Amino acid sequence: MKEEETTMGDNWKGIKEALTSTCQEVLGLKKYRHKEWISTETLDKIKERKNKKAAINSSRTRAEEVQAQAEYIEANKQVKKSIRADKKKFVEEPATTAAKAAREGNMK
Repeated sequence: MKEEETTMGDNWKGIKEALTSTCQEVLGLKKYRHKEWISTETLDKIKERKNKKAAINSSRTRAEEVQAQAEYIEANKQVKKSIRADKKKFVEEPATTAAKAAREGNMK
């Protein structure tokens, strides 16, 4: 009776591992997708900001940390400004197209 329990557990573990590995091969790991309206320049700025945050966390002296903090704050402002501009562009572009079509009487 004891042997059957262990073999059943081992069998289940083997089946579970096979299913997991097969699913990961077929589907791949879950990937993070950014919003479609965020431009590549903004994504580069976000990456730069992330590096500056890492510099804050790895700074050894207080003076280094203050300097890194100032750089991070500036980078953060740039990222926020860029994201606002991207969002505005994304929202206004279809609206201007619709307004232009309405003026021309080309409603589709």
